[in-house]
Amino acid sequence: MNKSLLCAATAILWSASASAQFVEHDAVKCAPVPTAEMRPQMELQRKLTGEGWKVRQIKNFNGCYEVYGFDEKGQRTEAFFDPKTFEKVGQVKQPS
Repeated sequence: MNKSLLCAATAILWSASASAQFVEHDAVKCAPVPTAEMRPQMELQRKLTGEGWKVRQIKNFNGCYEVYGFDEKGQRTEAFFDPKTFEKVGQVKQPS
């Protein structure tokens, strides 16, 4: 019984993390970070460029860094990153 409960919990976590990837633009919000703790946007741009992204623009939006450009797969993207950790917190699904 514990094994099936563990499998169910794992499945729920996987589906939650997969659905958290794509977000509505206006629903994105990052936790407040003091200005002194925010890493520079250029540092994020260098990181993403090193991962194969082509960054066109980075803006501040609801406490996040909003990145417009093309990801490592060459797909047009609009993604949001935590300004302190550079963790990706969401991505707007682009039209096919």
